[in-house]
Amino acid sequence: MESPIRKIFKFYGIWQNKKAGVVKPLLFVYNICNLGIFKPCAAGQPKKVADGITEKPFGPEDRKGKGERMKAFLILEDGHVFCGRSIGSAREVVSEMVFNTSMTGYLEVLTDPSYSGQMVAMTYPMIGNYGICREDMESERPWVDGLIVRELSRMPSNFRSEDTIQNFLSEYDIPGICGIDTRALTRVLRESGTMNGMITTDEHYQTEAVLKKLKAYATGDEVSKVTCKGTYVLSGNGPKVALLDLGAKRGIARSLHKRGCEVTVYPSFTSAEEILASHPDGIMLSNGPGDPKACGKIIQEIRRLYETNLPVFAICLGHQLMALATGADTYRLKYGHRGGNHPVKDLETGRVYITSQNHGYAVDPDSLNPDVAVPAFVNVNDGTNEGLSYVGKNIFTVQFHPEACPGPQDSGYLFDRFIKMMEVKNNA
Repeated sequence: MESPIRKIFKFYGIWQNKKAGVVKPLLFVYNICNLGIFKPCAAGQPKKVADGITEKPFGPEDRKGKGERMKAFLILEDGHVFCGRSIGSAREVVSEMVFNTSMTGYLEVLTDPSYSGQMVAMTYPMIGNYGICREDMESERPWVDGLIVRELSRMPSNFRSEDTIQNFLSEYDIPGICGIDTRALTRVLRESGTMNGMITTDEHYQTEAVLKKLKAYATGDEVSKVTCKGTYVLSGNGPKVALLDLGAKRGIARSLHKRGCEVTVYPSFTSAEEILASHPDGIMLSNGPGDPKACGKIIQEIRRLYETNLPVFAICLGHQLMALATGADTYRLKYGHRGGNHPVKDLETGRVYITSQNHGYAVDPDSLNPDVAVPAFVNVNDGTNEGLSYVGKNIFTVQFHPEACPGPQDSGYLFDRFIKMMEVKNNA
């Protein structure tokens, strides 16, 4: 018995490779779509499934037959429900829901410790098309609680690929969902702000119980989870840098090491006295996850580092902690900056750089004491602070990621500036 697809192919002369002109192929595609085969996700209004709850239609992953995946649901704290298909682990997870606008670099995003305690939705429509190359990982393991994508590529095309993203998620027991309208999801988060969410494969979930759980969820001490367990050294012949690991991406130590620095990486709970006892030429404060105000003890130690005359370069969370240690304030952004396309202006030169960013908090420039620190960089999109220069000190800090990974390397020169500061101090 012939299949419906073969009948259509034969009718339009395609099965026998006959010339179908222009009209017949268009009619062929039209009929295929009307049969529901390979039909794209509808972009219509959400389906209401309960009071305050809306459900988005399935996407390309909603297929029957061989290879069908389990139905999954993304439930947001405000009552939105997105329905798709499960990828990775089938376990249930509750976490903070954020989005990332990068077109590439999904493996670096998955393994960035700054995403600890968060689920990430990728706004780029297809994820996984170049597979997994473990050399690109920014830590030993992925840290995201969940991954949300529009379409998952299960057949990567890349000579460096070692595995598929589906296998990678399963290996580390990370749940995910594909086939949902990530544009609609991103719009919800932009308009309503970052909120908690749940990924579940339970089709009989109780709405009231889920929403109660989502409203009660809060991230914990994420820095303690992601910091290294002990001190280690990357040998070099150049300046000695003490890197305080608050959730550091490998790219930071790598950027220093490739410039000849000897990098000693310390856990976040290391005291200032222990760091200073090693007589470093400079101190690096890394990126990391969570609310900077939750790092009370670390802020006290950073204050002691500030009181020395050593050059200090801080990135992301380190930038926020240095600001708090010197009397400034931080606040939570509505939906944060996460992606590889954020324009930042250098206030000294007027030059604009495209930067990689991943943060949900920012330093309040109105809280700065001008005798202590002054703004050095500003976000061109929304005017938020992106960096500080400290008065009378060899200290500068940035909110963005000059090491990129992933993202543009426009601001990589800042590592050279830091090394120059150390060399000038040593030659003084």
